[in-house]
Amino acid sequence: MTLHSLTQQLDIVYSGRDFEVLAINTLVDAKKDEISFLDNKKYIDALKETSAGAVFIKEEFVSILPDGVEAIVCENPYLSMAYASRFFAKALIRESGESHIASTAIIQKHVYLGSGVSIGENVTILSGAYIGDDVSIGEGSTIYPNVTVYNDSKIGRNCTIHAGSVIGSDGFGYAHTHDGKHIKIYHNGAVLIEDDVEIGANSAIDRAVFGITLIKEGSKIDNLVQIGHNCEIGSHVIIVSQVGISGSSKLGRNVVMGGQSATAGHLEIGDFATIAARGGVTKSIKGGEVYSGFPLIKHKDWLRLQAKITKFFKIN
Repeated sequence: MTLHSLTQQLDIVYSGRDFEVLAINTLVDAKKDEISFLDNKKYIDALKETSAGAVFIKEEFVSILPDGVEAIVCENPYLSMAYASRFFAKALIRESGESHIASTAIIQKHVYLGSGVSIGENVTILSGAYIGDDVSIGEGSTIYPNVTVYNDSKIGRNCTIHAGSVIGSDGFGYAHTHDGKHIKIYHNGAVLIEDDVEIGANSAIDRAVFGITLIKEGSKIDNLVQIGHNCEIGSHVIIVSQVGISGSSKLGRNVVMGGQSATAGHLEIGDFATIAARGGVTKSIKGGEVYSGFPLIKHKDWLRLQAKITKFFKIN
């Protein structure tokens, strides 16, 4: 839709340049035919460099916009973006075109295959699985019973997804009105799972708001794990059961997360870091170390702390 039409739908006063808007995207990734938003001052540098055609923005930041980027001035840019996202939501049921299913693929009865799917050589899909529109599954992968793969998800070669897991469901994303209503942010991104990834039973990997949620090659994910929207899980990561990873977290190569550990969102964990069971990561941390506890500290310091607490209470 055109930018003028969109702003009218949102009851925003706008009289700038009009153009056809193709999508909403981040400040970093947006192109000239896309719109973006600024909600947090920490993204000011990204605003200065954005190539978006227009940005939802507060009046105080308009002067920072690059030349040629239109200002959509509003009181709450994040909320405006949420309202706008529904206009760009993809169709739930599509006619995407011809599917390509390799002759060596084994697909049991009671499997649903959407339109435009691509199933590689020697793929096995067991009974009860749901494979949505425009999904691709690479050579040698195995999809166990009752797995749900939402539209647009991409699964690499030699992957294993165990029973009951959900790939590509909407992330938990809402903007909030002044009177406490929660406005859904439509998730128009996807999930990309690279080669040699294994995902345990009843785990959930959310699609991105924009772009992709990425699981890199060789990573192993246990049962009952939640990975939020726009996360990036590095190569050969180990994630143990009941871990929760909040949206836009980035895990480096060979990170290990012990059972019931978790992260806050929008942080980074460095390569070869280990988070012990029930560790709570609330800010970005360096790699190559073992961490424990909540608030998170280095494991050796956590052990000393526990020893002192034990002595203090004279616990045998």
